[in-house]
Amino acid sequence: MAFETEVGSGVAEREDWSYAPAVGVGPLRFGMTVDEVVEAVGVLGRTKASDCVRDHAIFSPTWRVEVHRRGLTSSPPAVTAYVSQAVGLFCVAVDAVRGPRVAYDGILLVGRDLSELESDAIAYAESMGVHLRYTPEGYAGPDDPGVVMRGQPVGQVLRSRPLFMVTRDGAHTEWDSMPSAEYGVNGRSIA
Repeated sequence: MAFETEVGSGVAEREDWSYAPAVGVGPLRFGMTVDEVVEAVGVLGRTKASDCVRDHAIFSPTWRVEVHRRGLTSSPPAVTAYVSQAVGLFCVAVDAVRGPRVAYDGILLVGRDLSELESDAIAYAESMGVHLRYTPEGYAGPDDPGVVMRGQPVGQVLRSRPLFMVTRDGAHTEWDSMPSAEYGVNGRSIA
């Protein structure tokens, strides 16, 4: 499946990452420490680790590791990883434009027009006799609790920006575990 990059983005090639439910995505494994995350994704570009605002007292302190592609100055992160003190890496957000390509059973999840992704997800579910899942915002994706689809505006189109997750300390679902910075569109908190 071909992927067209944003014109003028400077991104010539995007890696293909694999996803394994409850295990990890690409070189990242759920449960990794901040240092392990930085080492695993350092080949993509420069990393920046920072503390996350602690919005909910039930969660242990959390760090955000942003991975910016080499050669792209002042660009949004290609990948953002969230690491909890209690459970380690629990969330990996992949940018729709700069992030690696990640597929779920042959369906590309990153950077897709959300309406096209929905059509593909419905066709896949019907052909395979499985279900698909909608987020509270109405974004369709695979029926996998470890994949939370988000929208990211790219020009005039809303593109897919998936979060690959496991539950973190004190949460019942991945949706409950979502970092507050990911509540809004394109990582901008709406709170």
